[in-house]
Amino acid sequence: MSRALLESWRVDELASGLYAERRDLKDSRVDRLIARLIGRWGRGGLPLRLRRLRRFADRVEALAGDLGSLDTEQLRQRAAALRATLTVAGPTDAAAAESFALVREVCSRQLGLRHYPVQLIGGYAMLRGALAEMQTGEGKTLTAVLPAVTVALAGAPVHVITVNAYLAARDAEYLTPVYAFFGLRVGLVVPDQESAQRVESYGADVTYCVNKDLVFDYLRDRITQKRVRARTRALLDGWLAGGRQPTKPAALLRGLYFAIVDEADSVLIDEARTPLIIASDVDDANGRALYEQALALAGSLLSREHYRLRPNERSIELTDAGRAAVAEFSAGLAGLWNIARAREELLEQALSALHLFQRDRHYIIADDKVQIVDEYTGRVMADRSWERGLHQMIEVKEQLEISKRRDTISRITYQRFFRRYLCLAGMTGTAVEVAPEMRSVFAMDVVRIPPNRPSVRRDLGQRVFLDGPRRWAAVVERAREMRAAGRALLIGTRSVAASEAASLSLTAAGLPHEILNARQDQREAEIISQAGQPGRITVATNMAGRGTDILLSPEVRQAGGLHVILSEFHDAARIDRQLFGRAGRQGDPGSCEAIVSLDDELFLAHASRWLGWLRGRVSPAGVLPAHLGRLLRQSAQAAAERQHSRIRQLTVEMDKRMQQSLAFAGRGE
Repeated sequence: MSRALLESWRVDELASGLYAERRDLKDSRVDRLIARLIGRWGRGGLPLRLRRLRRFADRVEALAGDLGSLDTEQLRQRAAALRATLTVAGPTDAAAAESFALVREVCSRQLGLRHYPVQLIGGYAMLRGALAEMQTGEGKTLTAVLPAVTVALAGAPVHVITVNAYLAARDAEYLTPVYAFFGLRVGLVVPDQESAQRVESYGADVTYCVNKDLVFDYLRDRITQKRVRARTRALLDGWLAGGRQPTKPAALLRGLYFAIVDEADSVLIDEARTPLIIASDVDDANGRALYEQALALAGSLLSREHYRLRPNERSIELTDAGRAAVAEFSAGLAGLWNIARAREELLEQALSALHLFQRDRHYIIADDKVQIVDEYTGRVMADRSWERGLHQMIEVKEQLEISKRRDTISRITYQRFFRRYLCLAGMTGTAVEVAPEMRSVFAMDVVRIPPNRPSVRRDLGQRVFLDGPRRWAAVVERAREMRAAGRALLIGTRSVAASEAASLSLTAAGLPHEILNARQDQREAEIISQAGQPGRITVATNMAGRGTDILLSPEVRQAGGLHVILSEFHDAARIDRQLFGRAGRQGDPGSCEAIVSLDDELFLAHASRWLGWLRGRVSPAGVLPAHLGRLLRQSAQAAAERQHSRIRQLTVEMDKRMQQSLAFAGRGE
């Protein structure tokens, strides 16, 4: 990798360690405040910046005629010459323009697809470390190839980070012929791979991976580094005594150079409220009896009197009366019950298991095991577990065999990890709302890219019903209409339980359908491939909300396209827009609407004080007036976003304090 490339990324000094990465930023609250203001002022893209992006696209366009006249061998020779230029000089505008033009020509020949000017603009924005907001259906997968090839030819490893294994595998397989033309090797990292496979995949020029797998592999490398440091003295002594020379520890990754984060707002914002943790299995000497005692006590306590429930923060706080009840219960008991803080934490975990973690929403039972469901993607995280005894508490609650406890040995937040890339870029269909946070946390500007074709998707508005049964009745009625019209229908839900409730209603009405949730994730590709057929009804959790391209049959396109029903609003309007974005892609016809109820999770959690008043204002048909429904949604989502933003800020602050404490104790990274 050339020094010119590092300079273009404004990297003065690398962190010491296993491989290349940035040092942790030492920004203050004032720095972050100023960055938020800059992000708010410039969100979406300033006119001068957009003008520069368009000029670059024009420059690429000007090369099209020359490249189009070359045969395949001449095109390869041109690519080889470009590689030499990029390796020495880095991605200057001239070299980047030629690279984009070459990639465009190769995609046209290999895939039958040619980048639109707006995709050239989006690719250049990412090459310069920005987050490109491109409307759903604008071809972000193809756009990412432009900067990926350019940086890989310059000699730096590239990570293309997606939100799930299905998208990573799909994109890697589809784009391999393009990369291969340039002599670049593609790697794929997905769950359940052996370490040797992962090392090989990360050793490729461009690696497609899932965000969680990538971060956990990074943590494993940090653990390896810590263990080697602990043995350094012994190895050095052995070498000086005539033994073998100390060897560098094997690492999974090659370094954090250039990352393109697909669905960046989901990864960097929505999933950034919780740190990622690696834990080791330990035998639980207390066994099942301890958890059964704690659950029995928790079930006897009263909300508000003995504890305060904070479902939005997913936390429990014991009151003085609660602590007294625990002390009284533990009198005469041995073990952890004799330690005040330990028994109180144990009870808080028991209360959390009973009241904060719901079956078929936060987890499912599969193969007689508790399997966590990722609430952002709707997918099972089969190899993950909750820490500090919570997982075992839920296993006992569900009357399952308990697993081993897990003790934390390494952790990191998404904020701290992604800031370590030498250059971080991203793309998504919904980012302008979080531009201030992207700028303040990740030093990444959001640039809104204009669409290639204007959207013709029709928004049929929203209907807010009094309760769930009325909502599902309306969904069934709309499903019957769409099926009769020969259109395809996608019904989006927030949880496994909600998707199965929708399925029961459709089954009772005699409407055949497919259901896609954490229980059917193995059939995802098959279900999605058929979701655009005439009369097809697909019920899906968030698994179908991001990056999913539902291809319409000619008959469905002629009948009016895909219709999307949102059956429950999410905490962020961005996520709702992602689901609606499955319809009306690239100028296709389509429509969308929201059919929700007052007893939905968003309203109960963030607008509960207004629900009694609102229930008295529904029509005889059980529908809330439209203007009140809009105000309810806007106020509830605004409250949820503020809450989540505070949690993310607290996560970052707590992470910094923890790292400072570890460094002071001599156990930092």
